[in-house]
Amino acid sequence: MSMLSRNKRILGMMVASALSCGAQAQMAQNLTIHPKALALGNAVTADPPGVMAIHYNPAGLAKLDDRQLEVNLMAIYLDIDADFIAPEGYEIFGIDGLETDPLTGKQRDPVANSHSHTNNVALYVPGYGILRMPPGPAMAPSAGISIKPPGSKLTFGNAFYLPMAAGFYRDGDDPARYQPRATALQRTTYLSPTVAYEINDDWAVGLGIHLSHMGIAADQNMRAPNMLLGVAEILQDAFSCETGDEPLQPWIALCGGNVGPWDDIGALNINVQETLSPTYAVGVTWEPRDWFSWGASYTSEADMNLKGTFEIEYTENWVGFWQRLNSSVLGAITSAILSLPSGAPREAGNVSMDLVYPQHFQTGISFDVHPKLTLNVDVGWTDYKQWDAFEFRFDRNLEFLNAARILSPENATPSSLRLPLGFKDQWNWAFGVEYHASSRLDLRAGVEIRDSVIPDDQRQVMAPFGGANLYSVGMGYRWDKDTEIDMNLSYLHSVESIPADSSCNLNCDNITNIIYNPYAGLDVKTSLRVVMAGLSFRTKF
Repeated sequence: MSMLSRNKRILGMMVASALSCGAQAQMAQNLTIHPKALALGNAVTADPPGVMAIHYNPAGLAKLDDRQLEVNLMAIYLDIDADFIAPEGYEIFGIDGLETDPLTGKQRDPVANSHSHTNNVALYVPGYGILRMPPGPAMAPSAGISIKPPGSKLTFGNAFYLPMAAGFYRDGDDPARYQPRATALQRTTYLSPTVAYEINDDWAVGLGIHLSHMGIAADQNMRAPNMLLGVAEILQDAFSCETGDEPLQPWIALCGGNVGPWDDIGALNINVQETLSPTYAVGVTWEPRDWFSWGASYTSEADMNLKGTFEIEYTENWVGFWQRLNSSVLGAITSAILSLPSGAPREAGNVSMDLVYPQHFQTGISFDVHPKLTLNVDVGWTDYKQWDAFEFRFDRNLEFLNAARILSPENATPSSLRLPLGFKDQWNWAFGVEYHASSRLDLRAGVEIRDSVIPDDQRQVMAPFGGANLYSVGMGYRWDKDTEIDMNLSYLHSVESIPADSSCNLNCDNITNIIYNPYAGLDVKTSLRVVMAGLSFRTKF
């Protein structure tokens, strides 16, 4: 029966990489696009920044004259920490003989530290997967052009940018390597043909078609701190497996390999992508007075079917345990009834997942509270409740799914898997202030309140954040009559405290938990810090 525990863990393991997409998406939105928008807390729907109005509000292109070229570069620094703590009264699964999880650093002769840290950034390269960048800040470029013929009411534009990007990697012995060792989520908009129309002096509208690539990838180690594997370890001790003398052979054999709640099962690699994911964006601006403007923008959802590959490499101990068990009489009978694994060292194949890129609506105002001071206020909504569940389809029947369906027939078949998530949609506020120091220099500051879309019972180390505020400062400088330069410095910090047995994507210890829980019974604390510095250059050509 310990195989049922193994199936629950691998079941969650196969989808753990996708969980990063759901959880990281809210934090990864609008962090790598334009320095002016970030400096104003992304409160720019009524006053979109330059050519990147294509993303924020396509009607804003109507403000650009002649032919303009814009190049942006964003430097991003991540700092991610996690601590794993045995709570007071900790006794894993209530089994004597199983000592404290070594990841807490409290076991005798601990094999690991309880503190995880990384500041290594990973990107997703289409057609390749995870690219581990050198330590230090990573660079995210974007660029675009706009064209407005003299005397025309139409403005045309196109841009390349990253509307969503997040990724990191850890050292091989990092205690958070089980969730995960490396991951990357990225949406790349490579074409965005957009047109804006100036209806009159007050009103403008815009429409754009965005063609994007979406990629998700993860590498991670696997382990299964579950009561059934704890029982298996106790039985192995009772059978004196170290001596090689198995008293119940040939009826039952448990000494083919050492297995237990703290032992590695293997390693997973998963890589899925959608090469063409179209959305459309519409926007409107209204400027009835020189001192007041209003804007609204809507970006459609995109139904995607991400396709790619997966591979699970099992450890020698895990393979040996099942091969030995299946060679015994009772093991062979149980395996045939419950579809237990044969002890194959590797499983690999193709996988696809259905995913909806959520629709987004944002509206805001910009008004001059003083001739030298402008205030922007935005409110935005993203439809993350679409991510009620992720669905995976495999190109063959898999051993772990055969047994997983015994525990969850509504979510698993021999070749498919449905992962419930229960995410929620969210309204977020943004505020920006701009001080017009001179005819050439503007000073800016902003804050964006980013509430979490992740329910408390779905929190995890892979996406180490809940709600967070984005704080920014910046400046804009008119170099000459045709050239503008924008800069920003932004900071985001999120701290999460996840008590033991409170999130069944992380630390539940019930025998029936089907979602991956590599830190069963532990209190987990996470911290994420993101620092962004950007530079934008826009000129006529």
